[in-house]
Amino acid sequence: MKQGLARPVRVALAGASGTIGQAVEMQLAAEGHAVTALSRAQLADPQALAAALGEARAEVVISCIASRSGAPKDAEAVDYRTNAALLAAAQGAGVRQFILLSAICVQKPRLAFQRAKLRFEAELAASGIGYTIVRPTAFFKSLSGQVARVKAGKPFLIFGDGNLTRCKPISDGDLARFITGCIDNPEALGRILPIGGPGPTISLRDAGELLFSAAGKPPRFTSISPGMFTHAARVLGMGAGFSGWLAEKAEYARIAHYYATESMLVIDPATGEYSADLTPEFGTETLADHYRHLLAAD
Repeated sequence: MKQGLARPVRVALAGASGTIGQAVEMQLAAEGHAVTALSRAQLADPQALAAALGEARAEVVISCIASRSGAPKDAEAVDYRTNAALLAAAQGAGVRQFILLSAICVQKPRLAFQRAKLRFEAELAASGIGYTIVRPTAFFKSLSGQVARVKAGKPFLIFGDGNLTRCKPISDGDLARFITGCIDNPEALGRILPIGGPGPTISLRDAGELLFSAAGKPPRFTSISPGMFTHAARVLGMGAGFSGWLAEKAEYARIAHYYATESMLVIDPATGEYSADLTPEFGTETLADHYRHLLAAD
């Protein structure tokens, strides 16, 4: 998809306090758009939300909100209900385009937050408003949790041999530029857009090797079996009907197993397999660059 060259517009941004939302807000400002960041209090109050969109005279709404935990109640409240309220307010305010940040993993929905995201995606697509759904692959942040471990001389943790999954991670900045490029872009309207970062796909082992290289250390790995998460989910699930806490923990175990075993790439509809070739690329920032930046900043 070619990036749009939209004139400056009035944008209402939900989720500006999050990592991606912050990057989107900065990119919108850099491009000269008038940005209104919607607060959590506004998003929780339909009247306040409608008033905020009206006062901003919003032409475009961008939603970067997402449940933090992925637990069923959180997913229902944030990924579905808050977005649904935002959509209703956008329609009432005469907004012409709603850009939704979703996730590539909804292609194979096995988890509560994925089902909640898909439920809203369907509602958005049927709403009649101009829409664009952006489904990124892995974020740099999701592959940066072991920087401190490696810096401290500890091994990098992998699942199995470290090659069970692959992805095309995309930086916050590149993703923000892709999202703002969808504004008033005819090629983006009415479409679901998967997007990854530049370069070949990488496995978890590849990510570890990049991190060790950036740190100037020889690679050291410790393998963990994804089966431990399946076992934990099964044990915790036995008490889920009696305890909300156990049900939530069981879902966390299922989430961990999913990310340990499923690639973050587009699924080829002809084969049902993950496809690097079908996963679009965008941007210039690489994971290796990101690791070097993190290590230099510490």
